[in-house]
Amino acid sequence: MRIDLDTLRSEVRALDYVRGTPAEDTMWREDDEDARANLAIEGIPLTPEDDALFEMMRDERVPPTLATQILLRLLGHPDADPALAITPAGASC
Repeated sequence: MRIDLDTLRSEVRALDYVRGTPAEDTMWREDDEDARANLAIEGIPLTPEDDALFEMMRDERVPPTLATQILLRLLGHPDADPALAITPAGASC
């Protein structure tokens, strides 16, 4: 799945959400590192594109619950919020 990170970053910045505090950002980054390590242990390493996507989410201080909703929307998952202003991956703009 190819994601245009510049477009996604613009869409994320346009969302109305409360950015994480610096302390939350630190905690979320540590949690991400743990999750990535666990995936690697399980033999499921992230691709460079995955890393860039999650790094962008952290740079924008997106809360984990919203990050999950963004991912669901990107993937076109049936549980995704259709009102979330994120363009699904592969959709024509």
